[in-house]
Amino acid sequence: MSLTAKESIDRKKVVTRHNPHVTAIDTLASLTVGNGGFAFTVDATGLQTFPELYSKGVPLGTMSDWGWHSFPNKKHYKHSETLVARDFHRGHEEYYAAQFKENGRQKDASNYFRQNPHRLHLGTIGFAFDTPALVTDVDETLDMWTGKVESTFRYAGHKYHVMTVCDPDNDVIASHIESDSTIEVVLRFPYPTGAHSDDACNWEAEDKHTTELSVDGRGALITRVVDGVVYFVNVECNKGTRIRKKDAHTVSLTSKKGTLEFYAGYSGRKPMGFYVSQRPFADFAMASAGRWREYWNTGGFIDFSNVSDPRAHELERRVILSQYLMGAQEAGILPPQETGLTYNSWFGKFHLEMVWWHLAHYGLWNKPDILENPMKWYFYAANNAKGIAQRQGFPGVRWMKMTDPAAGEAPSNVGSYLIWQQPHVIYLAELLYRAADNDVRRKAVLDAYACLVDLTALFMGRFAEYDSVADRFIIRGCIPAQETLKADSTINPPFELAYWYTALDMARKWRERRGEEPVARWDSIIAKLSPLAYNADSLYLAAETATATYTDRRFTSDHPALLGALGVMPHTPLVNDKVMTKTLDWIWDNWNWDETWGWDFPMVAMTCARLGLADRAVDALLMPKRTNTYLVNGHNYQDKRLRVYMPGNGGLLTAVAMMCAGWDGAEGRNPGFPSSWDVRWEGLLPMP
Repeated sequence: MSLTAKESIDRKKVVTRHNPHVTAIDTLASLTVGNGGFAFTVDATGLQTFPELYSKGVPLGTMSDWGWHSFPNKKHYKHSETLVARDFHRGHEEYYAAQFKENGRQKDASNYFRQNPHRLHLGTIGFAFDTPALVTDVDETLDMWTGKVESTFRYAGHKYHVMTVCDPDNDVIASHIESDSTIEVVLRFPYPTGAHSDDACNWEAEDKHTTELSVDGRGALITRVVDGVVYFVNVECNKGTRIRKKDAHTVSLTSKKGTLEFYAGYSGRKPMGFYVSQRPFADFAMASAGRWREYWNTGGFIDFSNVSDPRAHELERRVILSQYLMGAQEAGILPPQETGLTYNSWFGKFHLEMVWWHLAHYGLWNKPDILENPMKWYFYAANNAKGIAQRQGFPGVRWMKMTDPAAGEAPSNVGSYLIWQQPHVIYLAELLYRAADNDVRRKAVLDAYACLVDLTALFMGRFAEYDSVADRFIIRGCIPAQETLKADSTINPPFELAYWYTALDMARKWRERRGEEPVARWDSIIAKLSPLAYNADSLYLAAETATATYTDRRFTSDHPALLGALGVMPHTPLVNDKVMTKTLDWIWDNWNWDETWGWDFPMVAMTCARLGLADRAVDALLMPKRTNTYLVNGHNYQDKRLRVYMPGNGGLLTAVAMMCAGWDGAEGRNPGFPSSWDVRWEGLLPMP
């Protein structure tokens, strides 16, 4: 129910009733402060005291958009050495960045470019405690309204009170500590691991990096050299604090006065001499509170307190915590990685097929400024994307899957063949256009993103092939979102068909808005794109060629992506609602749900909503499955490898916004929720 100003929601009340509260050392209950492009995750002490203990839980990361590292390329590998020629019978060879099984230079080159660059852990800040068991009487809370973690506890019987915040405008951590004992805080700096999924901390390789300390009164400058990467940590403490180097990669801050107040600022650029701001902790706390107050008071908001269903409180908790995590870790200048700024997954790289799940909610929650920040990266990446399209014989740009700030393409025998990342740019640009609140801003969006939309659609228009026998367009030679299918035997995957139709239709409308001539081929594809294939039982297939969809486990594992053809995507002529409803019923009862991912549940909810199955939409959001678990800190837990999975959080926010504000053509109040759910909301925008 959209509300008037007189009926507006008490947003602070809703947010603070879900503040995470921790009462013991729990490695899955880490809490984060961050400004969107820099994040600092703490344990039960309010700092990063036990990084080794938490490494297999929710790790204690200090990560940024700018902090990346590569191991030296001593053998001078070239990305061209990872390419393999494939013939998908389109009249030309296509070169893909692949992984190789046989030992040799190509395999080594492929491994190098998958591993490098990787996101860099910038170092931990914690108490000089040795024994976690001596931490007792923990009482820790994250105040999401102000972005402050406050913790009280005892260590070896001594009392500690810690408050920690992140500066909103600079990559600075500030902390205020009180104790009845001497306080010693240590900054520890690891070497990167380069591992696929871990906390990125190698504490053993002391001779492979350097940590230099320069002290000037209350201030200190730490210079870090990690292979070819140099970055700096500027530290300032209150009077009476001793700053010294404790060992090769540990800097100690010690106060015997019962109070230690410090800040640590991280940068890839050397400060001009010592920067001693003499800002007290209270100033940083005030700045943090101001940023978060603006974040919560801007854009859309939802209140479930009027809903009698007992599950509503848990759904609201997930929504509020997901919003906080996104604002702390996924509001920077780069597309986010799956594990945000908490720890590395897939070598810390980000995946462009996941961009929709990370970012689309910002458009629906009416926060276009946050959505636009990482969208600007696509302009930088376009040249490399154009090169990929060219070496595969296509015009326009083909967006890579697994990538990094420099827009490199990580070799993969799956990712290189995915195509559902391709239309995201068009869809997200459309959300920016729809969120613009006047003609001037709408024109600015059109002018800014028209080139990206056209180049993206240009590739899509050529990738769809004309089948002259059946007088239709088909999609083949790709791996669909359900990654258990193979590129050389897959024709017409359903989600990709619907997305091709939707995105090309959006691109066509963009040309109309700009007064430009239509592209005839796009119009032909829209008119003649193949409908979704189904079997004799009127169940949609995982692909037109996947005739064993309902008898082969390979087709009923991983993502039930075919449901996204109506749910994530709007209604199109390619989809029959009755067939989709019957397919949904079968998937609900028979899918291998233990092999799904966090964003699958909001995807199913969106399908249910568009089919008018509101009760089931709620059931999907709260389905009691392992990969639909939301921890005390709000993180979407998947398994022992992925204890954090941010696409689940983003997908949840997208689905809930859509269920409230509806979609183009939807009727009634809260069309995705049961009529008995009195969901109050304001400022949300409908989904396409």
